[in-house]
Amino acid sequence: MRSSICILLFLCLASCGSSKKGKTATQARKISVAAADNARRGNTNTTTTRRVENTTKRTSLSTADNVINTALTFSGVRYKFGGTTRKGMDCSGLLYVSFGKHDVKLPRTSIHMAEEGKKIRVRDVEKGDLLFFKTNKRAKRINHVGMVVAVENNEIKFIHASSSRGVTVSSLREGYWNQAFVKATRIL
Repeated sequence: MRSSICILLFLCLASCGSSKKGKTATQARKISVAAADNARRGNTNTTTTRRVENTTKRTSLSTADNVINTALTFSGVRYKFGGTTRKGMDCSGLLYVSFGKHDVKLPRTSIHMAEEGKKIRVRDVEKGDLLFFKTNKRAKRINHVGMVVAVENNEIKFIHASSSRGVTVSSLREGYWNQAFVKATRIL
């Protein structure tokens, strides 16, 4: 279990640069923003990875990285409405626990979390930002939340607790999540 978490964490933080468009890992990717900005947003191409690794050796991880690492330790935990333990979690419970372990207080429910922080444009999201969704077409309010774990090639990956897959990492490019997306906020 512990080794699978380490492997998942390694894959999320140090991707080889493959994408769904069929690029190979040896092809160079174009960088449209400065390397420091890429590292801050969680991008991991060959050049940036070396820079991030060197920086990590000299300084401690950011609060966002620590919260993300905590959330990733819950990968695979089954979904349980109202849950906040390894026996079962819901989306807001995952973030409530993950942020709380690093002394960042959040409300317990996604609708109340959506009232916290500063609203940001989706193109400006960074690791640690929160994404809010309306997954029930009949409901008139936010009922789901996830946290950005990486932004790579304009693809936003977020961790959340899905009722069908438990705690997992998904992409905002996926049709379901893209359609249900409401807003992004910055807590950190």
